[in-house]
Amino acid sequence: MFYDHQQIEKKWQKYWEENQTYKTSNNTDKPKFYVLDMFPYPSGAGLHVGHPLGYIASDIYARYKRHQGFNVLHPVGYDSFGLPAEQYAIQTGQHPAITTEQNINRYEEQLRKIGFSFDWSREVRTSDASYYKWTQWIFIQLYHSWYNKNTDKAEPIDSLIQHFEEKGTEGLNANQNDELNFTAEEWKNASEIDKEDILLNYRLAYRAETTVNWCPALGTVLANDEVKDGKSERGGFPVFQKKMMQWSMRISAYSERLLQGLNTLDWPQPLKDSQEYWIGKSQGAQVQFKVEGHDETVEVFTTRPDTIFGATFMVLAPENPLVETITTDAQKVEVDTYIEETSKKTERDRMSDVKNVSGAFTGTYAINPFSNEKMPIYISDYVLMGYGTGAVMAVPAHDERDHRFAKKFNLEIKKVVETEEDVQEKSFDSKDSVCVNSDFLNGLHYNEAKAKMISEIETKGIGHGTTNYRQRDAIFSRQRYWGEPVPIYYKDGMPYTLPVSALPLELPEVEKYLPTEDGDPPLGNAKEFAWDEANQKVVATDLIDDKTIFPLELSTMPGWAGSSWYFLRYMDPNDEETFVKKELADYWGQVDLYIGGSEHATGHLLYSRFWNMFLKDRGYISHDEPFQKLINQGMILGMSAFVYRIDGTNQYVSKNLAKDYQTQQIHVDVSLLKGTSDELDTEAFKAWRPDYADAEFILEDGKYITDREVEKMSKSKYNVVNPDDICEEYGADGLRLYEMFLGPLEQSKPWNTQGLSGVYGFLKKFWNLYFNGDVFEVSDEEPTKAEYKVLHTLIKKVVYDIENFSFNTSVSSFMIAVNELQKIKCNKRNILEPLAVIISPYAPHICEELWSLLGHGTSLEFERFPALNEDYLVEDEIEYPVSVNGKMKFKISLSAQLSAKEVEDLVISNEKMQQILEGKTPKKIIVVPHRIVNIVI
Repeated sequence: MFYDHQQIEKKWQKYWEENQTYKTSNNTDKPKFYVLDMFPYPSGAGLHVGHPLGYIASDIYARYKRHQGFNVLHPVGYDSFGLPAEQYAIQTGQHPAITTEQNINRYEEQLRKIGFSFDWSREVRTSDASYYKWTQWIFIQLYHSWYNKNTDKAEPIDSLIQHFEEKGTEGLNANQNDELNFTAEEWKNASEIDKEDILLNYRLAYRAETTVNWCPALGTVLANDEVKDGKSERGGFPVFQKKMMQWSMRISAYSERLLQGLNTLDWPQPLKDSQEYWIGKSQGAQVQFKVEGHDETVEVFTTRPDTIFGATFMVLAPENPLVETITTDAQKVEVDTYIEETSKKTERDRMSDVKNVSGAFTGTYAINPFSNEKMPIYISDYVLMGYGTGAVMAVPAHDERDHRFAKKFNLEIKKVVETEEDVQEKSFDSKDSVCVNSDFLNGLHYNEAKAKMISEIETKGIGHGTTNYRQRDAIFSRQRYWGEPVPIYYKDGMPYTLPVSALPLELPEVEKYLPTEDGDPPLGNAKEFAWDEANQKVVATDLIDDKTIFPLELSTMPGWAGSSWYFLRYMDPNDEETFVKKELADYWGQVDLYIGGSEHATGHLLYSRFWNMFLKDRGYISHDEPFQKLINQGMILGMSAFVYRIDGTNQYVSKNLAKDYQTQQIHVDVSLLKGTSDELDTEAFKAWRPDYADAEFILEDGKYITDREVEKMSKSKYNVVNPDDICEEYGADGLRLYEMFLGPLEQSKPWNTQGLSGVYGFLKKFWNLYFNGDVFEVSDEEPTKAEYKVLHTLIKKVVYDIENFSFNTSVSSFMIAVNELQKIKCNKRNILEPLAVIISPYAPHICEELWSLLGHGTSLEFERFPALNEDYLVEDEIEYPVSVNGKMKFKISLSAQLSAKEVEDLVISNEKMQQILEGKTPKKIIVVPHRIVNIVI
């Protein structure tokens, strides 16, 4: 019977949509299972075949869990704020909302064609005001919270104010920007503005001067992961370090909890390692060094206080405020020039560039508090203002970077840890040796010396032991248009949150999407964007009088804001009263399976965990961590095609002749190849782009053969394969099976369209099991033991594979089972009915059609997964090979229930064996049960 995949797939996609087959109920006594894909950003290019890999895997698992009787939440939505739509708006004037809507429609059409079992009724978009109303609400909660180190959680800001009113800062143990000291009396007497300024020091969402990655061409601040080699990832524009007033999120308050929480998660180890490194916990001491001729001190954090006697110079971050104060007139030009050069590098570049040494001398000296020796103070880009104190004491004998610096600037290198190595030539960094040249520390091992030195530092009153974290607070404002407006207005220069009743604060219309002439963000172009405090509404900007009508914040939130809590909104997507009802958050709890790319390790995955912990602290949800199990899917790589152009000509030489010419290798679109071959359609190539119209070709055997290479699939390499084309030719079930068949989910693997014919052949074979010629024919006769064995062998394998996310080996098992059933001409209902259920998570359309032909009036989606009966896998008979003196002589079929002694007796009494023995007695008989009989004579 002809397998018409196009007709079948259209029919069932329509059925699922009309019947809302995958709509998930919140009211059920079934156990829950929450399966989620990382939030897709709807790009203009649509999906290529690499994108659905993770979605197919999560869909198989979601369908499998439904078959097991779980209430499965498997939603979809769009992370729809983003820079590409804004860049397109700047170029064309088209509002980002229009571009985004078009892109989403294209994505949705493609996703539906692949047959995903998403609950489309729960779709969310971060750029919808009904969604970002709650992103703004969460921001307001963060603004009105502080972190109490005593209770180790976030608490309402009112409890902090109460503490100030009763005790001032006495007994306060809070996460803060600066350590403040005041009495309850001083707090009460402070002005309104001073009180607001003090509270900003503690709020979890706060405004402060920060060093940022500023991209003038894009007119915005970029996150570290949006910058590569000093240029913006999008567009390749120069990026500079610049100090700006920015909103920040106090994620640093959660560093220890974020670290400890990793122990409870079933995540890939490399991903956990990335977060651990990013958080960067280290224990040591904070120490103050006096500066000669100045009242200021330089404070450093060091993990090796035991080496302080070997500290021979100091290095400050170029952006450290002290630099301006302590630099001498003679060194000012050199220092300023160096600061200017450093501003062109991102923090990430500075951290990763370990080989190059550079710096400038400030002309000033610090005093080592233990050796009393003078230490020249330098600045260098390897010291970062955001980590520790923005200053290091340099111990060149025992730190590789300090050693390179000392060699370059000819500074003293002093050994303080025992070693045979010549520290003048190479640093020696070890915690296994003892201290030398260190006065009262001499002879002590690392742990003893560290503890003793911290005690001495504290006795001298110049510092204390402490724990430090590399992770800095996350910058939370972007100078862009297409993002969530920050619900803040300014009164007397101080920020105030809008009342919750005023949310959402909607994005205003603007005439242009670039910064204003005064350098304000694009929202500065809005005509209706001021806050009328008296009437509680947004009004025209030209009404601002700073008495009752005030300016609103002009920055928008970063790209990660909306994606830091979307997994919670899916639980209750249409609620207008709250971001998620507590009872629904308690029912759905953590995401049980989260699938997405490893590139989000230190961005989205950290921010989501932080927001989730915060919302738990404030009592809105009950679970600490958002994602219990996480899998990073690998990439599907493209098979690029290249032509060889002879230098200085418009002549193109075929692959195997190219070695005879000076050529340039050029990517060509894979759609220009003939069928699935490597042959270029030369006429299509000439029509592809105007500059190829008069191309000439040097052929081999009358053909132009392209070169092929496996690379990342991307538009710029012209190697993108559109899933729509694959669905058209091989069907969505073919695409789904093939993507799983390519190899293990976590690995990267190359795409090869030719490989689809094998999977498509399997689908046709599977389809024809249910037909006799063109007639649907399934028998109600009881299956044989052999038929049941094929079915139950498959059940056992597929259950194991799915539960271990080994989807590729399941597809092989389907092929083996269908081949065996075809061989024994099985058409029994008791075999073919469960077979359709087993294969349906992978190939839902064909299985729904077969289920329907089997006489069922409802979808097979909620049928129980067939139960394994191990009895069918027990062999009745074993065919034993009988080996005599190491040579196999004959085979004998015996009952599988026989003991080794019974097998031995039956083999010896066998007629063939008697002929071989010729009356002799065997020297040795070895029976390996169910395997082989070895006889020595």
